[in-house]
Amino acid sequence: MRATSTTPIVGIDLESDPVARGWVKSLGHPGGNFTGLFLDLPELSGKQIELLKEAAPTLSRLGVIWDSYIGEFQFLATQTAARSAGVTLHSLPIKGPDDFKVAFDRAARDRIDSVVVLSSPLILEQRLQIAGWAMKAHLPTISLFTALPRAGGLMAYGPNLPDIYKRTANYVDRILKGIKVADMPIERPTRFELVINLKTAKALGLTVPHSLLNRADEVIE
Repeated sequence: MRATSTTPIVGIDLESDPVARGWVKSLGHPGGNFTGLFLDLPELSGKQIELLKEAAPTLSRLGVIWDSYIGEFQFLATQTAARSAGVTLHSLPIKGPDDFKVAFDRAARDRIDSVVVLSSPLILEQRLQIAGWAMKAHLPTISLFTALPRAGGLMAYGPNLPDIYKRTANYVDRILKGIKVADMPIERPTRFELVINLKTAKALGLTVPHSLLNRADEVIE
């Protein structure tokens, strides 16, 4: 966007608010050369905490692992959702791979019950390490990345990424057919997946309710 104000740009962003960032004038009418797909962060955060409380009903002290370089809006949305859910939030910011151990050590000192793992490329890259440290600390986790429970974390609730990529291609198709980017509303993902690692739940001593398992798109056993 710094390089051009005329070439159409289609973006996918899981961490930001495009209006607050100043990238678009409004969700319904971007008004410039940029559009794309963005998460509704407050709604997603609230749902993740709700699901985590179903799996771990004694949750009262919630840790949040987040990338402090790019995750501010996501963290603030989670902070608001935690307040509404009546749980105490503990910030566990990271900036690099070495910070994850420090974050989980702090979680142990603060006697945190469960952890929400927010999104960033760094966090996705370190999913195996995050799952390992969470298991070592005996902490249930939830993330929007379905790759985290597949790596050994407890749960994920987030958008279906292949569906997002397909919808992005549709934007490009419409632009090539002459529709102006300024008139193309910002979209929200519509397909979400719930993945539960039942093997991890058992290792953590959790009994996941059947009502939750029945809603899952994938149960890892």
